[in-house]
Amino acid sequence: MEEENQTGVVYFHFRPFSTNATVASLVFVGFLLLYLGSLIGNLTIGLTVWQDHSLHTPMYFFLFVLATLELGYSTNIAPLTLASILSMGKMLISLPSCGAQMFFFILLGGSDCVLLAIMAYDRYVAICHPLHYGLIMSWQLCGQMTLGSLGLGFLLSLPLTVLICHLPFCGHNEIYHFFCDMPAVMRLACTDTRIHQAALFAISVAAVAIPFLLICLSYGCIVVTILRMKSAEGKRRAFSTCSSHLLVVVLQYGCCTLIYLRPSSSYSPEEGRAVSVVYTFFSPLLNPLIYSIRNQEVTDAVKRLLARMFWLRNIPSQGNYSLKKKEHSLMGRKLRINKQRERISSCAHEHLGL
Repeated sequence: MEEENQTGVVYFHFRPFSTNATVASLVFVGFLLLYLGSLIGNLTIGLTVWQDHSLHTPMYFFLFVLATLELGYSTNIAPLTLASILSMGKMLISLPSCGAQMFFFILLGGSDCVLLAIMAYDRYVAICHPLHYGLIMSWQLCGQMTLGSLGLGFLLSLPLTVLICHLPFCGHNEIYHFFCDMPAVMRLACTDTRIHQAALFAISVAAVAIPFLLICLSYGCIVVTILRMKSAEGKRRAFSTCSSHLLVVVLQYGCCTLIYLRPSSSYSPEEGRAVSVVYTFFSPLLNPLIYSIRNQEVTDAVKRLLARMFWLRNIPSQGNYSLKKKEHSLMGRKLRINKQRERISSCAHEHLGL
């Protein structure tokens, strides 16, 4: 605390998962594997949608944006968490760095929740108004809705981050968490935080509750339309189109509701940290798996991408082989021509000698 008073900078450190080095190493390896899996999965989904022209539709455009948000979301949390686990909770993080992590956490997390509502609307238009889908879901509207989700995330994250960073912190600055989560940081403030808790609740309602209600409304209309379908094949295709998105929605909104849409008096640090592991490490890993396994078009596109990458990797060797083959044939030609010339010249010398 003497160093903090001299420099005027507040430092935090995260509570370790365990003081046992062996347990901490196992936790580190587990989190590292989850993070690498989420990176590989979301990069694969993003590259597949980007490269495969058959997936250049609004539905898969939003899937590409979702994978990009998940990449930034997990990268904002995982590296600092892994470094803290290695240091056994001794690594210090300054208040500005903690504020930056909170800012991007709300920005990307809020945009993610709004984007899931946009994807539900896209499915509503595709199933309930299929004949007008191309007119309604234009590329201009898709771009505007994507920018709108990012803009809303920015407007929600900036005020709350500024409010929390201006709180006075004193005493024991150990965050009972593995990242700078807002409820855990506000518990360390040595002042009344009721205004800040009210602001967090309002932002949570805007980023979680309202999009979730819109998703419920969209899927209510979708269910009514599916029940009216006479074709069993049409019902099956409509359900398969929505099932993967519904799984992601339940996972994402269920965890966020447990943490941010509950009274602050009932907040439990232990429960908050356990639930946060699900939506910060497991959710970014499961999302690409859910979309690839439950969606045959994405699965086929991933196979085509891998086959294309393997084929391109083998092109140089095939090309070198064909070039060498051509070179050998040209050399053989030259040898045959030279032999013929030698024969002609020897015949001519013999004739002149005669």
